[in-house]
Amino acid sequence: MLVAPLRVVHRFTDLNPDEIADLFQTTQRVSRAIEIAYKSIALTIAIQDGVGAGQTVEHVHVHIIPRHKDDFVPNDKIYHELDQHDKEAQRRARTSQEMADEATWFRQFLAMDTAN
Repeated sequence: MLVAPLRVVHRFTDLNPDEIADLFQTTQRVSRAIEIAYKSIALTIAIQDGVGAGQTVEHVHVHIIPRHKDDFVPNDKIYHELDQHDKEAQRRARTSQEMADEATWFRQFLAMDTAN
């Protein structure tokens, strides 16, 4: 899952303090819903800030990845796999309808968030 600010900025340091607060509050809320939806025991939360850090989309965004016991051994192998995933030329882009369907499915888990 990706969480992005409404205003398009290339780097994290381009966000103003209110945007940073909103980005991380939203990330926290979405994180709780992801753990419920994907029955995960933990999350990897990351920002690749700039091309040198592996950023492939020129818009600040937070990656939230559900984690399960022994899903990557060793644990840090996830970063290698993410790097390989980003380089795959054969990856099929999801359709707008597929993304809309996923968003509709996921909203039920956001509704379960009673902390906010």
